[in-house]
Amino acid sequence: MIKVKKRKILLLPGDGIGPEVIAEVKKIINWFNDKKSLDFEIDQELVGGCSYDKHGTPITDEVFYKALESEVIMLGAVGGPKWDGLEFSKKPERALLKLRKELKLFANLRPAICFEQLVGASTLKPEVVSGLDIMIVRELTGGIYFGEPRGIKPIENGERKGINTHTYTTSEITRVARVAFDLARKRSNRVTSCEKSNVMEAGQLWKEEVQELHDKEYKDVELSHMLADNCAMQLLRYPKQFDVIVTDNLFGDMLSDQASMLTGSLGLLPSASLGAKNKDGEMRAMYEPIHGSAPDIAGKGLANPIASILSFAMALRYSLDLDKEADILEKAVQDVLNDGLRTKDIMSDGMKETSTSAMGDAIISKLQ
Repeated sequence: MIKVKKRKILLLPGDGIGPEVIAEVKKIINWFNDKKSLDFEIDQELVGGCSYDKHGTPITDEVFYKALESEVIMLGAVGGPKWDGLEFSKKPERALLKLRKELKLFANLRPAICFEQLVGASTLKPEVVSGLDIMIVRELTGGIYFGEPRGIKPIENGERKGINTHTYTTSEITRVARVAFDLARKRSNRVTSCEKSNVMEAGQLWKEEVQELHDKEYKDVELSHMLADNCAMQLLRYPKQFDVIVTDNLFGDMLSDQASMLTGSLGLLPSASLGAKNKDGEMRAMYEPIHGSAPDIAGKGLANPIASILSFAMALRYSLDLDKEADILEKAVQDVLNDGLRTKDIMSDGMKETSTSAMGDAIISKLQ
């Protein structure tokens, strides 16, 4: 078990609907403290646009150091049109990138699960998505989002050039591939590695290094390689062919968004960003829903908190060594959906529409 002094949870609600969904997570954390005698120590701080408004920066040094000291970071969402005009270094999203980079959160886990109760909410035919359960493992701290050189510079004829560099090293590739292989061993034991090795040298390196790691350490896991654009097509054609998909930062960003929409709603899906384990088996991690800040519905009680609540279930499982508690929280979500309770984004005929806070209360009632 994790040491008691390490059970610090930092809540970073952020912008838009972030504070509303994280408020429901906070209620559930408090329920576990009160009813299950757990020892979570909760702190809450500003991040993103709201931090810029108050402090002139998307994340202060004080908040960053609190993140360093926390076992679990629960993030809501950052950004919105209000801050579109800021210079690049001040944009709310820079806080998210800084946390990922400086905390060395290199592996992003994004499950795409089609809940049985919501098969009809998907835009694909029920027989295509029913029973869907994919885990996408996205490399998070390398690739084109962080590569150098980068920037915008003037060139001849009064034009400008935008530069971003796509670069990967052996160690960056193998550490995230190892996460994917280990996850596959606990699932259906299949990994699909995606890149663009036909046109990119970094993609060729990715393919070669994943294959070499497989041949050395994971021969028991079925490995296939697929070009990223073909993977995008296959996710629409026959998504249930996939178990674990591992891919780089750029393609992972796009493919995981595409896979999430197969399930019917971004409001349902969690994610985990994991660092490397130290010698004591402990690691830094950040958990967040995959949806954005949705400023158009902020403050209206319309946001779906399930993705944030399931993100906390992932935290219980991956960071806090509390699989049993994760199981009962996930079951509570399923039970509420079975009862026909829906937020607006997943509402359908014959169901009962409810608010953000009422959904959180309903899940707590199922926990009890």
